[in-house]
Amino acid sequence: MDAIFYVVDNGIKWRALPADFPPWSTVYNYFAAWEKAGVTSAMLDVLRDRARLRDGRAVNPSAGIIDSQSVKAPETVAMPSRGYDAGKKINGRKRHIVTDTLGLLLCVAVTPRRCRTATPDAPC
Repeated sequence: MDAIFYVVDNGIKWRALPADFPPWSTVYNYFAAWEKAGVTSAMLDVLRDRARLRDGRAVNPSAGIIDSQSVKAPETVAMPSRGYDAGKKINGRKRHIVTDTLGLLLCVAVTPRRCRTATPDAPC
């Protein structure tokens, strides 16, 4: 767990794990198995519920805050997974998040930013 937290906290690549931790492939295999089994999502849900209860709130939030942000993507990213935001002049993806009123994460979605046209086949 400490090695996974280290990767997330420092934003490093798996292969850049310091020698103090187990081999990067072992750590990654644990993480991938937990992610596939839904363990990481379940842990986040439990931790969020506990934080809400500790703050005197109900487990299920009654309100949420939605936000989105355009994120640049390099030309190496495949076209079906990116688009163009003409308003911000950004070629990339759009990330959407939903948080509760405490700022705890409820949902994340990443979508290609598509332009709006009169017909689906028309160019932007």
